[in-house]
Parts: sequence; structure tokens; C-alpha cells
Amino acid sequence: MSKRVLAFDFGASSGRAILGTFADGKIHMEEIHRFSNDPVNIRGVFHWDVLRLFHEIKQGITKAVHAGGFDAIGIDTWGVDFGLIDKKGHLINNPVHYRDTRTIGMMDKVFETIPKEELYHRTGIQFAALNTIFQLAYLQMNEPEVLAQADKLLLMPDLFAYLLTGVARAEYCNVSTTQCLDPVTGDWAYDLLDRLQIPRRLFSPMIDAGETYGLLSDEICEELGAPKVPVIAVSTHDTGSAVVAVPSSEKDFIFISCGTWSLFGTELAQPIINDASFGFNLTNEGGYGRTTRFLKNIMGLWLIQESRRQWIREGFDVSYADLEKEALAAKPFQCFINPDDDDFVSPGNLPKRVQEYCRRTGQYVPQNRGEIMRCIYESLAMKYRYTFRAIREVTGLEYNTIHMIGGGTKDRLLCQMAADACNTNVIAGPIEATATGNIAVQLIALGEIADLADARRVIAASEEPKFYEPQQAAAYDEAYVRFEKLQ
Repeated sequence: MSKRVLAFDFGASSGRAILGTFADGKIHMEEIHRFSNDPVNIRGVFHWDVLRLFHEIKQGITKAVHAGGFDAIGIDTWGVDFGLIDKKGHLINNPVHYRDTRTIGMMDKVFETIPKEELYHRTGIQFAALNTIFQLAYLQMNEPEVLAQADKLLLMPDLFAYLLTGVARAEYCNVSTTQCLDPVTGDWAYDLLDRLQIPRRLFSPMIDAGETYGLLSDEICEELGAPKVPVIAVSTHDTGSAVVAVPSSEKDFIFISCGTWSLFGTELAQPIINDASFGFNLTNEGGYGRTTRFLKNIMGLWLIQESRRQWIREGFDVSYADLEKEALAAKPFQCFINPDDDDFVSPGNLPKRVQEYCRRTGQYVPQNRGEIMRCIYESLAMKYRYTFRAIREVTGLEYNTIHMIGGGTKDRLLCQMAADACNTNVIAGPIEATATGNIAVQLIALGEIADLADARRVIAASEEPKFYEPQQAAAYDEAYVRFEKLQ
């Protein structure tokens, strides 16, 4: 009998429990539980509803037991956010959402203690106010009593694993997103944390993707009727799991993990941390097998998702398909935004912010939904082009194909625009890249699949990809000159 694993895949707006098996040379997946992930604003602070999410994990485990059982559990989530545990092992408060405004201005305050260039060259991580190091600096400067009460900091997947097993560990791939990791030693950058007066006791021992946190606790097993199985540390950052699922047989490949965020990058044996990578604000995150995900975090489908939420709030029941049609009907290349501008980070009226950005930068101001959507789509595609050039320049490598993976590949317009803007063939799939990568690492850990290369061969055989060729590259070449001025 082949092993059966249970993957919990958390995104910014929803989560799923998926049973995975390996048979007939393919990975087979069955979604058994889906739930919303709804952040909660409490007195001006944006929180993750972590207790509700843990309840949903329990629901998924119960359904998996009723579906015939499982041999292991793996959990992946977003990066940077964390829960704090006190000395009695209790969660101090609900983790704060990375889109909360508390870290606005924190980067400049940290740079007063650790200069910007030094922080980059020591960590190799792209600067963003949401990074864990800036969240911790905020607490130390503004709520030191919270850190004083805390005994352990656990990133979101590590926190869920702790609640299931009672074991506090930090999985390397996700730790690498925090800007608190020393990529040379592969351990916490304690000397930098000391300079910010962040207590060393908070940081748990590290484990690698494929290792085990521990077994399900007796309490959980008794409550849910679950088997006492290992909770495996997959590549617990969702992008780390997604990159495991890139169906490439080539050593050098480039990918866009496309969802709420667009993660555009490549996989390297070693990090690249130099003046050129600093200039492009490229990041070095950990991958399975302690590889490096050399990439740029780009504001992705969040721009479309939050715009749609605003129009629904205004009484317009528009679907994503409706918005895509309206974008296609609008005149091309009228205006652009920089998708990564601070204006677009927080929830709110994104369409209005797009209009204000265009007005402020002296461009045509989009007048209706279709024009706003066209602006967002084309700006994302142009940002892909900008990043593609940056990665080729810094690595010195050429790439013949872009692998687009994740739920965003269902958006055919974006896939085609990516091919046009980058003047490169695009292979789209797998759609369920993150869950597939989560399951693959568990199956490797259990001996069902040999290694990462074998997993990628299996994944390539498990789903039929879609292909996109450049069709309007010359038009994008001409328009890109205007977009580049906004970077």
C-alpha cells in the first residue's frame, strides 16, 4: 500500500486540506476540506484569526480520518508572520497580519541601527516593511512588554505544528523570509538581532524541509481519533513548496509563482548577495535541500482581488471573468502603475488608489473598471519583464522558458501578457503547485519518491500544462520605456 499524506495549504484568503498519494507514476490529490481565511480588524490592528484556523486544521484531520486515514501531515503558509508563546506554552495574542500598518516607517528606524546596505549584505533579503525583522523592531520599540512576556516566536506553519505536536522548531525555508537569517551560517543572525535588542530566547532550533517536528500529541489523537503520525516540516513557506513543484528537468529554470503575490525567480545552489542584487532589491530565500530561491516578491493578483472586493462593496457583483473581459475591451498601454508601490499594500479602495497614482505621475487617469483592470494587468506583465531582465543580468544566465505555477495560471490573460512582455514562451502549470510541493516533500520524507529531481519528473507527468507564445512583443517593447520610468 502506498503512503497517504495530509497537506494543509494556507493562502491569504483561504485554506485547504488535501490528501495525497503516489501511484502509477503520478501524484494524486483529493481535496477533503476547504475554508476561508478571514483576517479580523480589532481596534485598528489587522489580525489573523489563528484559533479559527487551528479549528479548521482539526476539521481537516477529522475528515481525513473518516476518509481512511493518513501517514503524515505537512503544513505550508505565507511567510514573515508569527505567534508569540509564553513560558507556560500559551499563545499570547493573535498574530498580526503582514498588511497591518504598524510597520510603516519602521525600515528607516531600523536603518539607524543597522544601515540598509549592511542589512542586505548580511541577510540577502529584499526590503519590505512587512518583513519579520521590522515587525519585531516595532514591538521592541513600541510594545516591549509583549516581547518581555514571550518565551518563543513561532512562524505561522511552525506555530500550527507546535499546536499539533507540542514541539517548537523553526523550518529553514520559512525562516529565510524573515530577514533574521544569516545565509552564510544558515542560522539565526543573532548579532543583528542583538543590536535591535530582540531577545535570543525567542528563536527556536532550526530544522530542514523533510525533517519531522514530532508526532501528533496524545491530546490531539484522543480528541480527533487520529493516528499518531509525524508532522513533517515541508518547505513550509508556500512559495518554497510551490517551487518544489516546478515541472522542469533543467538545472537552470525561471518561474513565476502566481497568486496573491507574484514570486518571480530562479533556483540556485548558493545565494547571490552583491551590489547588483542589492540595486535590484532581489531576495535570497531558502529552498528544499538548502537551495536558494533567488527572486523578487511582486504585488500580484492582490491588486485584482482587492479591486474586485471594492467594486462588490459598491454594489457591483462582478466576477473575475467579467473583469478580464472588461480589461480586454479597454485600450492598451494608456497608463501604468508600479505594482510594488506602498500605495497598494494595505486593504482598501484599490481602484481609487490606481487612479490617484496615475494622476500623481502625470499619466492618463483610467476612467472605468475596464481601464483600471487593463492598467493593473499590463503593469504586472511589465514588472515581470523588469524582473526577468534583472535576474538574467545578476545571474549571467539565459532562460528560454518561464514556468508559471499556482492558482494565477487560471488567468489566461495574465499568462499571455507575461509571454508578450517578456518575449519568452510560458509554460503554465501545475495550478495546485503549493499543495503539490507540500505533498511531494512528505512523500520524499516517507521514502515513496526518491528525491527532488524524481519529484519534479513525477509532477511533470501528473498534469497537462498549457503553453503560451509571444504574440505582441513589439508593442510591449515600445510601451516598456514608459513603464520603466516608474521603477
